[in-house]
Amino acid sequence: MTDAHTPSSTDRTTVERQLRSMIAEAARLDPAAVDRLPADTELFGPLIGLTSLAGVTLLGSVHSRFGVDVAALDLSLDSLQSIATLADFVTDHVKRG
Repeated sequence: MTDAHTPSSTDRTTVERQLRSMIAEAARLDPAAVDRLPADTELFGPLIGLTSLAGVTLLGSVHSRFGVDVAALDLSLDSLQSIATLADFVTDHVKRG
């Protein structure tokens, strides 16, 4: 049975691709530029430069799309370190849900 928030495919590659699009939108960056960044690129670092407001926007998008409340599940928000850490966290929690 598939939940309304669960993507049809929860493999990590699919999740990361969708997250990159959400990151680009939240940070107001060119999606193609975000797609070219290495997975270990820091979300709040100079290349992406998420602000706290953009971070909240991103978390809302993640919750809406995947049904994963990152802020509630990761109180230290370590999962927001990079594209890879967020993709790993979301993939892990979508599969558990």
